[in-house]
Amino acid sequence: MDPSHRSRIILDDTTLRDGEQSVGVAFTIEEKIAIARALDALGIPEMEVGIPAMGAVEREEIRVLAGLGLKARLLVWCRMHAADYGHCPGLGVELVDLSVPISDQQIEHKLGSDRDRVLDLIRREVARARHMGLSVCVGFEDASRSDTDFLLLAAEAAQAAGAERIRFADTVGILDPFQTFAIVGRLRAALDLDIEIHAHNDLGLATANSLAAVRAGATHVNTTVNGLGERAGNAPLEEVVMGLKQTMGLDTGIAPWGLPPLSELVARASGRPLSCQKSLVGSLVFSHESGIHVDGLLKDVRNYQGVDPRELGRSHQLVLGKHSGRHAIQHVYAQLGHHLSSELADGILTALRHHATQTKRPPVPEELTRFMEQARAEINPVCN
Repeated sequence: MDPSHRSRIILDDTTLRDGEQSVGVAFTIEEKIAIARALDALGIPEMEVGIPAMGAVEREEIRVLAGLGLKARLLVWCRMHAADYGHCPGLGVELVDLSVPISDQQIEHKLGSDRDRVLDLIRREVARARHMGLSVCVGFEDASRSDTDFLLLAAEAAQAAGAERIRFADTVGILDPFQTFAIVGRLRAALDLDIEIHAHNDLGLATANSLAAVRAGATHVNTTVNGLGERAGNAPLEEVVMGLKQTMGLDTGIAPWGLPPLSELVARASGRPLSCQKSLVGSLVFSHESGIHVDGLLKDVRNYQGVDPRELGRSHQLVLGKHSGRHAIQHVYAQLGHHLSSELADGILTALRHHATQTKRPPVPEELTRFMEQARAEINPVCN
């Protein structure tokens, strides 16, 4: 399905629910408020903000978030029985994700049930939740390992009972984009309700699978900032936002310039430092050392630019190191006020390569000055 006719894809960020389920991650209420406000300021349309069944403290924190006056629609996660979603009235949250295992593996070995009873459960509990005034998304846990024909029956049951959306969860992260496109395409062709993709990153394919689902007709995408989440995490918000924009021209309503500071905020709150090469928000992803690349960038930035860093409030940085060439050295030294001859630049290159091999880091300005003085002395030795 060509997604170009859709002007907007709805991102449902679950940093405050699935993201916090990362091992060792526990946000304070102050951190939750800061993250929720930052997401809202960026324009995130939906946030999944907690699990009411976790207890009174969790429910109070959900109430606090609901009372912030955010523009985003808030939802919570519940298992598909009244003991969970019965906590939702009074929380200030309208939408609830009712999760139910849908693969034979989990139906038998987690629920101890069978397909017919799962269908009855969906019909009964969705109707009850709707009667309580809740809007319902039915989350199909382990959908990627389910029988697709049964998944369709379950989705039709959810729709008939009043659900407005289904969540297709690749719970154990086993799909590739081609499988995702095929399965979501079948769902789209058979259903009228919204479809959300919830991709896990066990094979490093969460973003690719999310984009494939959108191409196949998904209307909503679950994300987490920095890809937090169970095991290898979920589809990173920053990757999905820019991936949809770059590859399909789709608007998410998210301001890309705010993604790097949001990423830093969540990294601090989660205690999970980012890799310097983390796509889009890592400290070095717009830095360049290779002589061939730097030369090309100096001639025309588009030679080696796929994503314009200005969209993210960033810029290209030229870094001197082992793989730098003469033009990069001359450019960096010119920024420091030194205009080098080719001979002097070549002399500096020898010292630079030795430095990079020994220290594993770029040189600081004081070291650059020393390299220049040493190279100049070797070219023009002082005679007494």
